[in-house]
Amino acid sequence: MTLHYYHFYLWKLCLFFMYFLMVSPPCFSEIYCSGPVLHHMQEAKLFNDDKHFVDMKLKLPPGEVLAAFQTLLNEWPNSSIPKTKLEEFLGANFDKPGTEFEPWTPTDWQDKPRFLSGIADEKLRLWAEQIHGLWKSLGRKMQTSVKDHPELYSQIFSPHPVVVPGGRFRELYYWDSYWVINGLILSEMTETAYGMIQNFLFLVERYGFVPNGGRVYYEQRSQPPFLPLMVESYYGATGNHAALPTLETEYRFWMQNRSITVTATGSEHVLNRFNVEADLPRPESYTDDLELVDGLSDELRQQLYMDLKAGAESGWDFTSRWFINASGQNDGTLRDTRTSQILPVDLNALLCRNERLLASFHRLLGNNESAALYERAAARRMQAMEALLWDAERGAWFDYNLLTNSRHFAFYASNLAPVWAQCFSQPDLGEKALQYLKASGALDFPNGVPTSLRDSGQQWDYPNAWPPLQHMLIEGLSKLSSEEGKKLAFDLAQRWIKTNWLAYQEYEAMFEKVSLGFGWTNGVALQLLDQYGATLTSGGGRVRSDLLLPLVASVALMLR
Repeated sequence: MTLHYYHFYLWKLCLFFMYFLMVSPPCFSEIYCSGPVLHHMQEAKLFNDDKHFVDMKLKLPPGEVLAAFQTLLNEWPNSSIPKTKLEEFLGANFDKPGTEFEPWTPTDWQDKPRFLSGIADEKLRLWAEQIHGLWKSLGRKMQTSVKDHPELYSQIFSPHPVVVPGGRFRELYYWDSYWVINGLILSEMTETAYGMIQNFLFLVERYGFVPNGGRVYYEQRSQPPFLPLMVESYYGATGNHAALPTLETEYRFWMQNRSITVTATGSEHVLNRFNVEADLPRPESYTDDLELVDGLSDELRQQLYMDLKAGAESGWDFTSRWFINASGQNDGTLRDTRTSQILPVDLNALLCRNERLLASFHRLLGNNESAALYERAAARRMQAMEALLWDAERGAWFDYNLLTNSRHFAFYASNLAPVWAQCFSQPDLGEKALQYLKASGALDFPNGVPTSLRDSGQQWDYPNAWPPLQHMLIEGLSKLSSEEGKKLAFDLAQRWIKTNWLAYQEYEAMFEKVSLGFGWTNGVALQLLDQYGATLTSGGGRVRSDLLLPLVASVALMLR
């Protein structure tokens, strides 16, 4: 073989591996992602939360730990390893979670950011000041050993400090961080916000996309791609947008690996879905997944594992949105999760907004030809969404079932995501969606809009309400041209802020989700206080303790 052909085949081989990594980047860890150590440790239920084990640091190189565990397996070849032996092995080979961080306080935190002066209600202004102060407790900086010895950690190294959600979530998360970054910018912590964006750009350059979170066991799935919106927020505050090539890399990942062509009314349409081709249990929810698939055939078990990961990729983990039962209907239980067979309204609305953003960034740089390409992509997506997702009779967009080629007509807050994204071709579609929302029954709750009207027992369903969805609804309605839309946006902001404020007074905490209206992150609260601070009021009243007490027992705190 000549040198020329050698280089050619080497180049082809590199392309193959790059493609393989882009389609399904594997987690190679035989401890944190698969293998006998993970299986035996999780199945023994040594901790209440499966995530605890996979967040622990190795004391010794992986090869030595695996060899030591093989010795343990050899001692108990025909029976389960006693729990005491597993605990001894754990103590000898693992450190507790969280040891990868060193103490860190954001250097750009300051006492009185300017936005506070725009909040008229004294109690709300004081509350906003307290929320602003909580940024100091959520900052994390990794020890250099995570970079120098990555094999000892499930934590993925990030070059800059991160702001974590809190509670059991000891790493950065993707779509959560959009609202965190917006809150940081309001708090004039642009250096911290910039560092977080740089972390995400670093991850795209490493993986071709942003993983679900900063752990190796998340390497096979992403989350809703909010990175372009993070850059947009930062650009609005500082004028800096030097991230375009990396944003385009992520966009290509979604179009190459998470898109599908659907034929309807004689035309082909390309839309996106969540889809993770990894057919093993989620390491951080290992025993839950094993119990869920018990009794299923190998084929159905593998399919469910993949669709559970796709549900986690959606950020809505879990919800009746992803249920498709044996009859093809949007009904059932968690075992009926078929996320990959659904075209989600909100994902496609977000990608439409991203396409417009990429076009605008190219225009800023004078790349008019590239800008036109993205503008055409957004136009094609709008056309596809109106062909497949829009229902003229009901006046809203609905998730599309790829198995039955039909829409799911249940109410989900995501049905109005195109209003937030401004992704519709005719102005009256937004106003029709407003009327749909008013008639849906979702506005009948005094504390906020529930995620759905189905009480499925899943956390992304009734009676829970999630701050990102509240903010997306409010932002979308505020952009409508009608006074009715703007008035409803303010009304929902007032409901959400008042309820969050009352909950904070009761428990001095912001909750990850709420049972019809008790707060999640400071980012959403600060944005609404900034936008409507001149007219929002704290009001009176007390918190419904019967609603809050179960949450205190079961929900991870965001800001403590």
